[in-house]
Amino acid sequence: MKFNEIFWKIKKFFLAEVLHRHYIRSGKCKGCGKCCQNIYVRHAKAVIADEEEFEYLKSLHYFYSYLKIVGKDEIGLIFECTKLNKKTGKCTAYNKRPILCRQYPLEEIFMMGGGISPECGYKFTPLKTFDEVLNQVKRR
Repeated sequence: MKFNEIFWKIKKFFLAEVLHRHYIRSGKCKGCGKCCQNIYVRHAKAVIADEEEFEYLKSLHYFYSYLKIVGKDEIGLIFECTKLNKKTGKCTAYNKRPILCRQYPLEEIFMMGGGISPECGYKFTPLKTFDEVLNQVKRR
């Protein structure tokens, strides 16, 4: 077995069994700015649902002060980041951006029913192929 194959198996095991991940993220930011517009923000286990909750969260962490409410629907409040330069797609607070922004995108976005923009430079590849998942289910 080649080194790359061994490394891939170890990485796959670590991601799936230790970190409980289902996808591998690859790529890099293209600076489109789509991830900073028309977004839901989850706090604890739910999407921020009302203005009162949002005002309270702003008193807890500076990240929330970066957000502006642009709408609301049945899921919750819809935000855009005030630090986004819409002309360039770049963050005006890039060096001071919160951890959430530094780690974006995380696979949890799919768990919330969301996705990433087609223009996004990041891609998610499942750790297990469809056949691997199917065989695992058949064995149960």
